[in-house]
Amino acid sequence: MSRRRTLGPKKKLALLVSAVTVAGGGAFVMASTSNASQTPTTKSAADSTVCQGLATALGNNQKFIEGQRASPDAQSEARIANREAVIAEIELKQEASGCTVGESAQDSQPAQSEQPAPDEQAGGDGAAAGEQVCNGSTVTLSGEDGAPAASSNQFPAGTRLKVTNLDNSKSTTVEVTGVSGSCALLNNAAFEQVREPGKFLIRRALIEKVG
Repeated sequence: MSRRRTLGPKKKLALLVSAVTVAGGGAFVMASTSNASQTPTTKSAADSTVCQGLATALGNNQKFIEGQRASPDAQSEARIANREAVIAEIELKQEASGCTVGESAQDSQPAQSEQPAPDEQAGGDGAAAGEQVCNGSTVTLSGEDGAPAASSNQFPAGTRLKVTNLDNSKSTTVEVTGVSGSCALLNNAAFEQVREPGKFLIRRALIEKVG
């Protein structure tokens, strides 16, 4: 007859504790990995050019709404409703791009109700056709649909501006159709003509008044 070995109570307890420890450790590692994979990582405007461009576009639209509310006219409510829809679309793009939703960075250009600085006055509506204007301005998009167009806080409707992206040498000539919080704010169609893939901000832009 074969003799079976039996474990004493102390050895059984030790094996049980070891098994629980290993199983518990594995569960902890799995839970930690699962939690890490579920926690989204958001990027701020300082971390990403895409996020900075979207934050600037959001800020431009918010500044435009502020200007309309400060000095309303008969069309202000309609303009505000349109820009609020644009803001909602920009926030969706922020979420899709992994950016901080709702982060706003207003452009360096003065608001609609503010007086431009002296050097901006020289390069504003008084500029001759073909003259470079808004030196040092960045260009982003308004988020508005429609045919290629621009909005501006320095040039009236009907002014034609040529915007060149110096990083890829692409340019577009558009007509100003409305007011915004920056020198030249392109709508979606116009921005697509000069943008770099995946970017929502043109840092090195040449803006010329051509008509």
